[in-house]
Amino acid sequence: MNYCERTRVCHSLITEEAVKEALRADKGSGAQLVSWKIKDFTRKGDNYVALVTSVEAEYTLGGAGGQVSYVIKANPCHDAKSYENVTHAIFLKEADFYTNLLPHMNSVLQAANVGVLDMPLCYYSRMERKKELIILEDLRTRGFKMFDRRKGLDIAHAKLALKGLAKLHAASLLLQERKPESLKAKLLNRPWGNLVEGSTNVLPILERTLDTSIIILSKIGGYESSIVWVKNVKAKLQEIFENDVKSTKYHVLCHGDAWNNNMLFRYSDDASPAEVMLLDLQACRRVSFANDLNFLLYTSLTGDVRKPNLDALLETYRGRFNAVMEAGGAGGEGRLSEAEVLQEFRSKNIIGAIFGMMAVNFVLMDPQSLMNYAERDGAEQDKGEKDLNKDLENLKKYFMSMIDTNPYIRPRLLAMFDEFKECGLIPT
Repeated sequence: MNYCERTRVCHSLITEEAVKEALRADKGSGAQLVSWKIKDFTRKGDNYVALVTSVEAEYTLGGAGGQVSYVIKANPCHDAKSYENVTHAIFLKEADFYTNLLPHMNSVLQAANVGVLDMPLCYYSRMERKKELIILEDLRTRGFKMFDRRKGLDIAHAKLALKGLAKLHAASLLLQERKPESLKAKLLNRPWGNLVEGSTNVLPILERTLDTSIIILSKIGGYESSIVWVKNVKAKLQEIFENDVKSTKYHVLCHGDAWNNNMLFRYSDDASPAEVMLLDLQACRRVSFANDLNFLLYTSLTGDVRKPNLDALLETYRGRFNAVMEAGGAGGEGRLSEAEVLQEFRSKNIIGAIFGMMAVNFVLMDPQSLMNYAERDGAEQDKGEKDLNKDLENLKKYFMSMIDTNPYIRPRLLAMFDEFKECGLIPT
């Protein structure tokens, strides 16, 4: 199916009964749906893991009329049957987070008088295979906006994001202390790339992004030691991720996909960022808190912002984490020292490197251009099941053609490798 055909199929998954249930969960049992319509707001190329759209509804309640908007996440309706299990697992994990874990963590935080997590409310979920659907609060109505994913976050945005992550991490530990069984679900404790038991079928996607980084470094020249290191990382990806989920004292519930496209910001009258909301919890899992820190700082910041401000950024995280833990009644052992945060951050720099390389491949490109290229170059594929690996190969060709013309790619990639050589992660 092409993009338009796939979108129409996805839209058919949004039923009036689902909208009614979301409305009642939001406004109360007395709310009566009058009319509703789908209103797309994302761009072509943004909807691959899930279709993201919105519904605008009119309703009556207590004799008065009202209007409301909801954000919808639906099964992406790909042709590739081999990814059905992965898609289902992703939706199960995110729905469980919003309907189970989030309310419990918010209760813990409210009892500690520190508010709630910086995330949207969920009003409805349906997990029927191939018809998965999640209906969420539309944060745009509260003034939240997306930051341009190709631009690196500045210090103000990055600090807000780190505070949001710190609050999530601390809340998970406070919940675990009160309900130890709450974070034992298998889906929360699987390695990245192994969402479905016995399968690593998304690791090849990551391997291709590492291959692209090798080609870029070879073309630039002078990064021979980095090329050798990336090749070694590629050969050990599965081992790296399996070791990553082995429990340590620093394990928390991480966001798992903490880059700037999965965040919305609200701004003050002077245009400064005032509040953040974390979105898209389909990759959440129990690993070291430093995973989220590395993911954010190496996918969403440029080197000239990250490197000179690293200590301040880590201290922002530590300060919010410790404040929430203290408010929740955690003893001294539940808090992090400055040395612990830095040491754990450095121990997980390999995670930052892996996903930083992936970010250069996908984050810095215009999504619509990427999808146009994939569809054009993939037009001769056989009908039937769509080959996602073929798509990725097509996107790789497009990416390689843009190395010399896209101003974001080279400085982001080289700054990262220069830092990792300087701190000793990559041998010189």
